[in-house]
Amino acid sequence: MAKIIIDPLTRVEGHLRIDTRIEDGKVVDSWCKGEMFRGFETLLLGRDPFDAPVITQRICGVCPVSHAVASSLCLEDALGIVVPDNGKMMRNLVLGANYLQSHILHFYQLSALDFINVEDILSYTGRDAKLLEVQEWAKQELNSNRVLPVAPFLPKSKGDYPKDKKWNLTALGHYLEALDMRQEAHSMAALFGGKMPHTASLLPGGVTTGVDAATVENFRSRLKKIKRFIETVYLPDILEVARLYPAYANIGRGVSRYLSYGVFQEGSGTWLPGGVLKDDVLSPLNTDLIGEDVSKSYYKSSPSDHPSASVTTVQQHKEGAYTWIKAPRYNGESYEVGPLARLLVASAAGDTEVTAAVAGLLKSSGLKSSQLNSALGRHAARALESLLVAQRMERWLDALQPGQPTVGKYHGNKDRKGEGLTEAPRGALGHWISIEKGKIGGYQNVVPSTWNFSPRDANGSLGPVEQSLIGTDVDLSYQGLEIARIVRSFDPCIACAIH
Repeated sequence: MAKIIIDPLTRVEGHLRIDTRIEDGKVVDSWCKGEMFRGFETLLLGRDPFDAPVITQRICGVCPVSHAVASSLCLEDALGIVVPDNGKMMRNLVLGANYLQSHILHFYQLSALDFINVEDILSYTGRDAKLLEVQEWAKQELNSNRVLPVAPFLPKSKGDYPKDKKWNLTALGHYLEALDMRQEAHSMAALFGGKMPHTASLLPGGVTTGVDAATVENFRSRLKKIKRFIETVYLPDILEVARLYPAYANIGRGVSRYLSYGVFQEGSGTWLPGGVLKDDVLSPLNTDLIGEDVSKSYYKSSPSDHPSASVTTVQQHKEGAYTWIKAPRYNGESYEVGPLARLLVASAAGDTEVTAAVAGLLKSSGLKSSQLNSALGRHAARALESLLVAQRMERWLDALQPGQPTVGKYHGNKDRKGEGLTEAPRGALGHWISIEKGKIGGYQNVVPSTWNFSPRDANGSLGPVEQSLIGTDVDLSYQGLEIARIVRSFDPCIACAIH
């Protein structure tokens, strides 16, 4: 039996190790291993509850807005704070901008190099200044004994990269253009968020920034630029990857169960709905059924496995454990979360706009609906969601009301518990707080990559990523490239997942 161990898996947030066992050229077993502990939940204990939205943003530099929103929702639930409509719309706009930068970052900076033969840059003879600069970096790297931090492209391992030179160079150019688009999205978020990453204006009750006409139009002009990039570059590139790599529409299948908390507040609900999709049947979300198993994680068992009452206690040398990631389960089963889950749940809930968009994507890509549950399907869902979010953001801009409040009233700390559920770009994000004598007595985060990269539970059931690797055909000379492509399709954020 052969082994493929990727340690660390690069181009992801945090420290991730993937172990696999190979028989007859196929993956027959796999283990996801979060390789460090951070302790955010522990350092929150004893602090003022209003410290939580500030501190929890530091869990992640890619999706800090999601943590600010989840933490704020958590405190609003505990303290009975009502957010005005302006506050909801502005919060949606900052979160939407964070979605766009994260999705663009994930495909171009973190995943696209898996699908591009970047060696074609060495023979480039065109006049694009940025490509010529990359060419010079690559040549320097190949001719030196050091790895230049500004040239992440070469050397590349062996793999089934495209021979289409036009695609390789065009996609590499889009990689560079995407950096500018991500900067635009950060600038958008900072207009209402105060700064990025780690906003200064999001807090329980809404957003401290007022509605200013000039700022709104500044935001709108940047949004149009990003939307155009999604329509003319991002989505077409995804369709080209589907043409070049059809096999990836049939591998990387996860657990085929999907969960979404719902996201982007509108009125008394959310634009993208929450729900649980199993065997193509949609059920209402019941958060009482959420638990975290630590059988294979470096933590002691807690009196309760529900996040509202569980305690994070390290047990570093625990026998049989192999990761710092806990194993979230819904009614005892693992569930995939993320853009694909959100779109499938929304479509099952009867959202005609999402359903039509998914149907259009399937038609243009040639994918079957069953092939969305795949490595390629996750990339396609993320790109499509980017467009849907950008379109919805235009409505939220139009809904802003100058002169109306953006923050709800706060009436003082109470010794209560709160639950804050939203969706980060990578999937379902939950924060739970217990306020005792005006201070944080307990705090738990269950983040998207905790769901997706969870280890085995007490019953031996695999997490979504571990399951998605089983049965994958691999060429040992590729050094795990096929495995890395599947794992990256989930957009790992292990910095968030390791408590």
